[in-house]
Amino acid sequence: MLARLSLLLALTTAAITVAAKPIVIRDSPITLPIARRFNLTGVPSILKQDQARAKVLKARSQGQGKGASPKKAAVFPVDVTNQAVDYTVSVGVGTPPTFYDLIVDTGSSNTWVGAGAEYVQTSSSVDTGDEVLVEYGSGLFFGEQFTDTVTIGDLIIENQGVGAAELAFGFDGVDGILGIGPVDLTEGTTSSGEEIPTVLDSAFSQGSIDANVIGVSFAPTTELEVTNGVLTFGGVDDSKHTGKIAYVPITSTSPASSYVGIDQSITYGAAGTTILPLTAGITDTGTTLIIIASDAFAVYQNVTGGVPDNNTGLLKITQEQFDNLESLFFHIGDNTYEFTANAQIWPRALNTAIGGDEDSVYLIVADLGSDSGEGLDFIDGFSFLERFYYVYDVAGSRVGFATTEFTNATTN
Repeated sequence: MLARLSLLLALTTAAITVAAKPIVIRDSPITLPIARRFNLTGVPSILKQDQARAKVLKARSQGQGKGASPKKAAVFPVDVTNQAVDYTVSVGVGTPPTFYDLIVDTGSSNTWVGAGAEYVQTSSSVDTGDEVLVEYGSGLFFGEQFTDTVTIGDLIIENQGVGAAELAFGFDGVDGILGIGPVDLTEGTTSSGEEIPTVLDSAFSQGSIDANVIGVSFAPTTELEVTNGVLTFGGVDDSKHTGKIAYVPITSTSPASSYVGIDQSITYGAAGTTILPLTAGITDTGTTLIIIASDAFAVYQNVTGGVPDNNTGLLKITQEQFDNLESLFFHIGDNTYEFTANAQIWPRALNTAIGGDEDSVYLIVADLGSDSGEGLDFIDGFSFLERFYYVYDVAGSRVGFATTEFTNATTN
């Protein structure tokens, strides 16, 4: 008890500093809506939030195992709400369920509640006796580890590991996180140190889905909050992409290999100017921007003519520079994905929400905060994923991308 109290006090002190800175239906589709949410409470800018997250992600270095080939998928689609700087989904915990708005996160794997609405124990709640602690860079949570029944759309998962927060910082406006990254990331997060199966792992092992796969459909928006995304548990939603899904293996380069990591290079424009040589990084629904190594960012800043903006932390360009802005090309495996000029800018209708000028143009490609060569040289956040369909095949240890109706959209 004394050790527990000491840890709580230590976390409180640390977190104050951070805050100051800032279902079972086989062979049937199950979809879940996801919402995009705008909230920068306690964080001075989107860039600083993403850089803080990147720093924590790079500090972790765990191996990525390889699973067996997936079976034919039963598909469970769920809508997701787009809230400008993260995507949230409504998840039920308990019997009967209490519903919580949780951030959809492929960059972490613990599922937990209690940052906003408190965890409600019911007849299906079992206290494991473990304590749980996870740090996210711009926030953290500490609490008790339970197993409980989790309801995600029509998907019902029994005996799922769920953290119940006693302290949570950096998560104003949401109730916690739905962690759908690699299960290895849960190792060492509880006092017992054991891995906690993710919601995907549990649904697959319980036979609720026939493939350990999740499909993610995001979409760009000019609204502060809108339900315009879909998570598909157990497979993919072919209505959400226009091109064929191309898969690449999870990178073997550490620490990116511990996440939903890939190898890619980035070039700019018709001349093919190299922005980022072939290197390892990660795809992450929990990061807002596209952030690249500092040396690559310097090249990008030079070719675009962008000037750092003190208010937003982003590069700012003139209308004339935007008119001349060329596409970025993301080379992933044998395929090249064009990221248009419009895709590279923050939605102008939301400029004032991030402290920007109403009529200015801000770029969403930003500085990782460290040079390349460290094994995690970029993060393709949801600003990238909004333009392409995204698949994380856990069992196949691979990642898929495809074009969508939004790939060439002029939404921004």
